[in-house]
Amino acid sequence: MSHFAPIRTPCIGVCSTGVGDVVCRGCKRFAHEVIDWNGYSHEQKQAIDRRLDGFLAQCVANKLRIIDLPLLNWQLDVQQIRIQAQHDPYCHVFAMLKAGANQIASPEQYGFEILPPHRGKTLSVIRNEVDEEFWLLSAAHYDRYMATSDLFVDGSRSELIG
Repeated sequence: MSHFAPIRTPCIGVCSTGVGDVVCRGCKRFAHEVIDWNGYSHEQKQAIDRRLDGFLAQCVANKLRIIDLPLLNWQLDVQQIRIQAQHDPYCHVFAMLKAGANQIASPEQYGFEILPPHRGKTLSVIRNEVDEEFWLLSAAHYDRYMATSDLFVDGSRSELIG
């Protein structure tokens, strides 16, 4: 019997790996992670979940700031927006935007504000920009750590230095 809370699949039902993308435009997992998800251990799923959580939180925090976490949590509850409690609160803000960016007239009433460089944008535009930046960050991570061989494997370091 497992003592761990299960890690839910990040799949949102719009997988692009089936049409050749190495990083899914929906959940931002790598193609091999989408394919192998059900065979992964709890620890492997947790590592992927932490990576995605960190990337998304970073992208949201570049455009928005949480100013009242209890209010944000209350709104998430009132609006019945499903979140994963272990995720960064900035991921919860993104869940709020996905559920209803067009209905939020005053972000401050939801516990967050738009950062000055982005104040001329609608929340729908910000949501779309965050989603695109999240995908770009995931793709860059894939390119660097999955598609590129390690420069320091098998003594290559000494060849590069000397």
